[in-house]
Amino acid sequence: MAIGNNSTKSYLFDFDERVALVQGATSDLDGITVEAMDGLLVDFCRDRGIPAVVKGLRFGADFDYELQMAHMNQEMGGVETVLLPAAREHVTLSSTIIRQVVRLGGDVSRYVPDNVVGALDARFPR
Repeated sequence: MAIGNNSTKSYLFDFDERVALVQGATSDLDGITVEAMDGLLVDFCRDRGIPAVVKGLRFGADFDYELQMAHMNQEMGGVETVLLPAAREHVTLSSTIIRQVVRLGGDVSRYVPDNVVGALDARFPR
């Protein structure tokens, strides 16, 4: 898994914290490695001999954006993209919604891994 930065997003956790959270959330999964990515995905893939990436989609807008990115990544670096729709129970969730619920004292434990719940609790003590 590659963790990068999107310059158009405002993150609750800094880059290193996000990498560590994903590492913690996936630590019990065989064959998963998590790496920080700085720069273009095609460069990251080329440097590691990765021919294809998998991305999840929640909404039609995700598809519109990711399809453009898939075409760009294929043209720039020959990287193929597989787009998978999210499970129905995760379609309406976004980090913005999760942050708002946590800020207002709500329980998001059924939506995020335990280590993320701990990090959110530390950031927003009740």
